[in-house]
Amino acid sequence: MEWTGGCLCGAIRYRATADPFWVGHCHCEMCQRWTGSVAFSGVFFMPGQFEWTRGEPRHFQSSQTVQRSFCPHCGSSLGFHRAGHWDGVTAGTLDVPEAVKPEAHMFAKNEHEWAKFDDGLPRYERFLPEDEEFDDPNLHT
Repeated sequence: MEWTGGCLCGAIRYRATADPFWVGHCHCEMCQRWTGSVAFSGVFFMPGQFEWTRGEPRHFQSSQTVQRSFCPHCGSSLGFHRAGHWDGVTAGTLDVPEAVKPEAHMFAKNEHEWAKFDDGLPRYERFLPEDEEFDDPNLHT
C-alpha cells in the first residue's frame, strides 16, 4: 500500500511505498514538546520506503541520532527520522490517518493523568521491551 500525507499548508508532501512496521503513541517529553501535544502518534517505515515528494522540510537534530522535521511555512510537525534505521511521520499528517492502528504506548511514565488514552493498548515504561536499539536514551527523555 502507498501512504501519503503532508503539512497543514500543503507546501510539504511525502509518500511511503510500503506498510509501516510500527504505529503507536510516544509520551516522552521530547515528543510532547515537539508536537505541542500530550503525545506523538507515529507511523514508522523502514529505510528506503519513505520520500519527500513536494517541498523540503526543515530539520532539527533533537538528539545525537534523531532528526525531527517540520514545515518551514506553517510549522507542522512532520517527521521523526533516524538515518539508516527508520523514517517516522506524525499520524495526523497522513491523508488517511484512520487507516493506521496504533499498537502501544511508549514512555507511558510521562503520560499526563488528565489526558490518558482509554484504548486498552499496552503501555511500556520506555520503548518496546524486545527493541533495545530503539530504546536508546539518546532518542527520548
